[in-house]
Amino acid sequence: MSRELVLIGVGAGDPDWLTLAAVDAIRRVDVLFVVVKEAEYDDLVEARRELIARHRDTPLRTVSLQDPKRPWRTTPDYPAAVRRWRAQRRDAWGAALAAELGEGETGGFLVWGDPSLYESTLAIIEEVISHSQTDIELDVIPGVSSVLALAARHHIPLNRQGHAVQIMPARLLADGMPDGVVDAVVMLDGKQAFASIDPEGIDIYWGAYLGSPDEILISGPLAEVRDEVLRVRNEAIERKGWMFDTYLLRRVDPGRSAD
Repeated sequence: MSRELVLIGVGAGDPDWLTLAAVDAIRRVDVLFVVVKEAEYDDLVEARRELIARHRDTPLRTVSLQDPKRPWRTTPDYPAAVRRWRAQRRDAWGAALAAELGEGETGGFLVWGDPSLYESTLAIIEEVISHSQTDIELDVIPGVSSVLALAARHHIPLNRQGHAVQIMPARLLADGMPDGVVDAVVMLDGKQAFASIDPEGIDIYWGAYLGSPDEILISGPLAEVRDEVLRVRNEAIERKGWMFDTYLLRRVDPGRSAD
């Protein structure tokens, strides 16, 4: 008998955003692998426990995986730091799967948002499986990403007719909105890149803690609301100790495709 591993997308924050497929997967896993980050947040730990308690009638064995530190926040060689970090994850997770996932068992990872969008779990698990000495079948359950949650909460379509949407990490905003891009969803913005670009002709739709009781939404012309976003964001970090936010930058005139 082979072993099975399922990556379960659990959505961006609202426990009601779980799909029926995600609920079924939570109920059938034999062992849950929990990645404990270097500064795990009590809110997220509690949210994970709530999901399990809400959808399991039987006890669930859990295995904690201590996440390696993320050195690229200070390193001058970002790509090399990311490669080392991913290799450390691959080796640790591979060892845990070999030791804890028995023949005929199903293991699971709960993945915030969607496993396929700016989430390294899927790519690392694929490396783990390719290096494994045993057969492991992989299943991926999609989840409601923060991108879709952001559009829904602001009551806007993600795309506009005849135009594409670019989803990008904030570091690609260093020189402003990329040429040819009229709608950009920005993720992983730890340095508030939106505040340093030319705001002329750009609206922002910003959201933090989407789907949670602490959800915050701000929208409007970037030049008018960016200071408010910065203030509210900093106040929220002071209050909670952490921040998950996503935003859409939208050119008011789609015909203007270059800065």
